[in-house]
Formats: sequence, C-alpha cells, structure tokens
Amino acid sequence: MTVPSVTLCLWYNGDAEEAANFYAATFPDSHVRASHRAPTDYPGGSADTVLTVDFIVLGIPCIGLNGGPLFPHSEAFSFQVATDSQEETDRYWNAIVSNGGAESACGWCKDKWGLSWQITPRVLTNGMAHGDPAVRARVFTAMMTMHKIDHAAIEAAIRGEA
Repeated sequence: MTVPSVTLCLWYNGDAEEAANFYAATFPDSHVRASHRAPTDYPGGSADTVLTVDFIVLGIPCIGLNGGPLFPHSEAFSFQVATDSQEETDRYWNAIVSNGGAESACGWCKDKWGLSWQITPRVLTNGMAHGDPAVRARVFTAMMTMHKIDHAAIEAAIRGEA
C-alpha cells in the first residue's frame, strides 16, 4: 500500500472503526483500507484493541486514531461536502443526523462522534459568490434561517422571490 503525502488524522474515543465504516457506507469514494490493532497490552489498553483505522472519505485519506477522550472534535475542523441536488443534500444530512448526529445552522451538522460536516449545495456557494451584492445579501439572509439547506428557497432568493 502506498502511503499518501498528506493524511488527515482524526482523533476518536475508541470508536474510530465504527466511524470509518459509517463514512464508507454513506459517502461516495469512501472505504476502509485497514484497521491496525495493538500487538500487546499497553497503558490504558490491551492487545488486539483497534489503535488506528486507515480509511478514505470522499477521496481524502484519513487515519482514525483511538486516542481517548482527551481531545474531542470541534467545529474548528469540518468536512465541507458540495451537493448538486436537494436529494443529495437530504441523503447526506439525514444519514449523519439520523445516526445519532445533531443539526446545526446554515448547512452544518455534527455526526455522533462529534465531527462537524457542512452539507453545502453548490447553488448556495454560487449564490454567495454572485456578482450582484443584492443577490448575495438575499441568499445570505435565506441561509441564516436554515439548518439543512433548502435548494428551492436559495434559488428563490437568487431570483429575488424570497
């Protein structure tokens, strides 16, 4: 196996393998490559405990480190997932939230392991980058009222119908 030049290391409290399997089942271009177990007992753990999980999520190489509760995830790091349709937005959002996650504002949600996700429709990104400041303001105002992003409402804001 070739080791990538850059790999994200994500800290988990003993459940990196469960998280990696969830991501692999939820997102395209995602899979678990290997789980690495402790060869012997060690302080705070025993032989055969999963120490790290090598996985790919959305094409991004990751290592899930079962490091314990010392460093929980925060909103300071998130995966931003661009979506092309309401169906795709709903699929990812609902998978994360219905699997023990939590909704947040403006397209953000958190999975059950505390990792933050931005499920961001391209229509929102394009609206926020629009050349007309009035369009950007309408899109921003509409987004600020949402948890999961509503494509139709954003499109209406772009057209000035909101």
